[in-house]
Amino acid sequence: MNQNIPSIHPCTLTDLPTLQAISRETFADTFGAANTPEDLAKYLDRAYAPAKLHHEMTNSDSHFFFLQVGSTVCGYLKVNTGAAQSEPMPADNFEVERIYIRKAYQKHGYGRILIELAEQLARDAHKSRIWLGVWEHNDNARGFYARSGFHQIGEHTFTIGGSRQTDYLLGKDL
Repeated sequence: MNQNIPSIHPCTLTDLPTLQAISRETFADTFGAANTPEDLAKYLDRAYAPAKLHHEMTNSDSHFFFLQVGSTVCGYLKVNTGAAQSEPMPADNFEVERIYIRKAYQKHGYGRILIELAEQLARDAHKSRIWLGVWEHNDNARGFYARSGFHQIGEHTFTIGGSRQTDYLLGKDL
């Protein structure tokens, strides 16, 4: 097997420590500079606590997939349907809650691979729209999603400590 060709596989509970580490690393890399160290630490401890991730991983309406190159996990995808979606949405909607790519592996096309997987999963589930939230100041991600055919369908407030931030909700009809 070529060590440079990415592979994708579903995450299992045995992957929880790796999932937690990548979640904390990528979130801090992306949002750390916009938050106080104290607020960021509290958020990371709460959002990516082992018990919380375990609950998310055992929810039948949520699915996690690792993207791996050789033996290195470069990032992951988390998708939700039904009541697992982070916003109230119609039943024919499919949420991409997280595409987290580790900093060293960004700009290699791995985000594209994961968004294409999400779109295929949504089609396989007979959903008519895929959607996600993206921070208003995450220009790289916003540009990526625009190039992928997503457009703004709403917004919501995302709070980290005392900082209230705006996430744009983006959607794409399938």
